[in-house]
Amino acid sequence: MDILIKILQFILSFSLLVIIHEFGHFLFARIFKTRVEKFYLFFNPWFSLFKFKKGETEYGIGWVPLGGYVKIAGMIDESMDTEQMKQPVQPYEFRAKPAWQRLLIMVGGVLMNVVLAVCIYIGISYAWGETYIASKDVTYGYVYSDLGHQLGLQNGDKIIDVAGEPVENSLQIHQSIVFNQAPYVTVQRGTDTLRITIPEDAISPLIHDANFMTWRIPFITGALVKNGGAAQAGLQEGDRLVALNGQPLHYFDEYQQALSTHKGDKVTLSVSRDSAGITRTFPMEVQVSPEGTIGVYPVALDQLFKISTRQYSFWEAIPAGIKRTGTELANYGKQLKLIFSPKTEAYKSVGGILAIGSIFPDQWNWLSFWQITALLSIMLAVLNILPIPLLDGGHVLFLLIEVITGRKPSEKVLIVAQNIGLVLVLALMLYANGNDIYRFFIK
Repeated sequence: MDILIKILQFILSFSLLVIIHEFGHFLFARIFKTRVEKFYLFFNPWFSLFKFKKGETEYGIGWVPLGGYVKIAGMIDESMDTEQMKQPVQPYEFRAKPAWQRLLIMVGGVLMNVVLAVCIYIGISYAWGETYIASKDVTYGYVYSDLGHQLGLQNGDKIIDVAGEPVENSLQIHQSIVFNQAPYVTVQRGTDTLRITIPEDAISPLIHDANFMTWRIPFITGALVKNGGAAQAGLQEGDRLVALNGQPLHYFDEYQQALSTHKGDKVTLSVSRDSAGITRTFPMEVQVSPEGTIGVYPVALDQLFKISTRQYSFWEAIPAGIKRTGTELANYGKQLKLIFSPKTEAYKSVGGILAIGSIFPDQWNWLSFWQITALLSIMLAVLNILPIPLLDGGHVLFLLIEVITGRKPSEKVLIVAQNIGLVLVLALMLYANGNDIYRFFIK
């Protein structure tokens, strides 16, 4: 059932993105009285699942779920239909229109994807607001991965800024380091303020280290696993652990590390418990599982940290949505820069359909759905505007050349370019989906 929910969210999101993108081309084509022969969701080689004709346009749903298309009269596109191009030019054809109109028709899809992202972020801001743990409210600092320790960070360090720039949302510190290839971070360690250098060759492993930093939390018990060692010993929700076998320990990560060295043993925990306004501390003998756990979850984050929330009125949500779209566009541009920089090895993280589908939650959540859809819309816009033949950006490139030189590229040049673009796009798809197969089924 969980996988079905993921698939349904992916199909709904993907279909919306494709329809909106192709509608952008369709809209500008119709504004400039250019004939649109077909408007399809998914591709339809040999046959269609569903179709109907209204006016001059055939609308339908194909059976190959890899995108969609609009077929515009008088244009060399991925269909490679050159027969029409041998006929005399008609006033309703794409090739008959001035360059600036053809340019707008080609960027229409990208523009609509950006507009969709803006609308979604406006809706999210208005309906849900913005909720996060501010960096200044991360009371206990962070727990770092082995990579973080190699860089010189210590558990409990609080990151004050990234290359001199404070990051308000604590969840965005890691991505800020990576996207901006930050040369250093400033940390507070106790009463000291230190600068930790981030070597250039550390960016690549940072990209792939999803657990680079997490919030550090005290070990206050939340839910207990039935029949686990903690539940059997009498530990209760809200108890605070302060020592293990007489050694003072206060944080969840400290207990994880210590318990991993006592697999299958019994340990003595010092437990601090509030009862009727009185706090008392007492020892408790607890059985550790063979996996090094005692069957207890930490308390919820909202009981440990101040959760910052900003609500927006409808009119406040509009600039907030526009600003967020701009931020995400800039961030995705930085990601592409990393991908095209071989030394970062970010290309190894490129994913295909499985990777995209996996980011949807296994429970239906409208906030997550719209956040992911907005981000995918931005990704689709940026990727499509890249100057690669076959993509919208390839057509835009040739149109800009035409505007600058005053000469149209020949039909032969356009066909060759489309074929080159087709090879490049297919190679990228094979690589991305090959990465998926390796990550999900082989690695």
